[in-house]
Amino acid sequence: VGMENPSAPVVETRQGALIGSTEGDTHVWCGIPYAAPPVGPWRWRSPRPPARWDGVRPATAFSASSWQSSESCQELGGGDPGQFSEDCLYLNVWSPVARADPLPVMVWLHGGGFTLGAGGLPPYNGRALAKRGTVVVTINYRLGHLGFFAHPALEGEEERVVHNFALLDQIQALEWVRDNIAAFGGDPENITVFGESAGARSVLSLMASPLAGGLFHKAIVQSGYTLPDTPRGQAMHKGEAIAAHFGLHNATAEQLRAIPPEAFWPLTSPLNIAPAPIVGDCVLPEAMLDVFFAARQHPVPVMIGSNSDEASVMSVFGVDLAGQIQKLRRERRFGLGLIKLLYPGVKGDEELGRQVCRDMAFTTMGYVVMQAQQRAGGLCWRYWFDYVAEAEHATYINGAWHGNEVPYVFDTLGQVEPSRQYVNERDLAFAAQVADYWVSFARDAGARDSLAGPTRWPACRKGRDVLLRIGVNKHAGFRLENRFMRARMSLFKRVMKHHVSLD
Repeated sequence: VGMENPSAPVVETRQGALIGSTEGDTHVWCGIPYAAPPVGPWRWRSPRPPARWDGVRPATAFSASSWQSSESCQELGGGDPGQFSEDCLYLNVWSPVARADPLPVMVWLHGGGFTLGAGGLPPYNGRALAKRGTVVVTINYRLGHLGFFAHPALEGEEERVVHNFALLDQIQALEWVRDNIAAFGGDPENITVFGESAGARSVLSLMASPLAGGLFHKAIVQSGYTLPDTPRGQAMHKGEAIAAHFGLHNATAEQLRAIPPEAFWPLTSPLNIAPAPIVGDCVLPEAMLDVFFAARQHPVPVMIGSNSDEASVMSVFGVDLAGQIQKLRRERRFGLGLIKLLYPGVKGDEELGRQVCRDMAFTTMGYVVMQAQQRAGGLCWRYWFDYVAEAEHATYINGAWHGNEVPYVFDTLGQVEPSRQYVNERDLAFAAQVADYWVSFARDAGARDSLAGPTRWPACRKGRDVLLRIGVNKHAGFRLENRFMRARMSLFKRVMKHHVSLD
């Protein structure tokens, strides 16, 4: 069929045949079910395989997204998430039209604090990466309380303890990729999982999860953060408080599942979910950070990095940056004097708070993962993203915001709002180089210990701490730096356990 009508590509999956569409030199299939709908009695249960179908199923429109705030997603999450439904476990695949050998596969886990986002949002259009010779998969997973939940009434329903339904969705999607991606031209032996923010936190969780071993071969962590996982007991209390909020005391599982799916996302603090998974279930028997501190993560090559103004996101979580410094001054628990030594020339509590919070919550994660990889004998590529589009230097005064690297990674800068309106040729050329590095990692990392590009980018071997600056002082350029922020990193790694929280 594919040959007679190349504009409408048909593939055979294990569940049945799919027909996609063609955009220029890439094929795309949208809204492919990778699990049965988690609705009715299947809410808050492990995902099940999708049903088979007869005939050719159209795969030409994105599926519904998991329930969330449309306004917040448009403002912060990458665009309009469209329709919502509890029936949201679908994925999308981009593949080049012309292909010979099986291609590296890149599976994207979107960010949004585990409460926003969807795989079909404009910044995540996989076409430009597919044109570079990869097969790109973007997925939806359950968000908010539908994705992370604990309540005594749900205990013992399955053989295993499950609270991180969203992470199980991601694992189910990776199983679908392993079983089906060859039909789309992908190499099931070379799967890179990559994500930003909560998606990066998901990648770290999968690296730490006994259930995800062998399902991916490489990992890219963009702006993963050091917030601790939520203890299971705490999640249980929250589940009971949520039930009480809906007038259910000693709720049964049936009553809980009768709460309409759209009732959860508007809940505010203290009934909203933390932007971190729950520790103590089958997915995360041990906290993610503890796994990395002990260097027991799955031994796959990793790329990890963060942006120069990550603190831009702190205000979204209601963190008062100057207040954090004033708190240190009051508590005298560990020296503000020491911190000031580590940030010479930084004036004022606001600016100091911005940099300290950024480094404690984000930059240190790259250092922790690098050390864990070195101990486990794995490769680690580190970056620091600090490019700002030329027209925007006055807006992004402190550097690249949380999430700003995403349209560079996907090379979608010229297609998405608002950057479409102000980017110039030089910005677009820089984005193309960033996307090239990511594809080069998906293709070559592991087989090689350095990545080709404008600057040859070596992995951190034992005893070598090197990082690639992607953008230098907000301007175009790639520069290697040894022992990046080393003194700060060693201090924050030591105190992280006690100091990083949303309180």
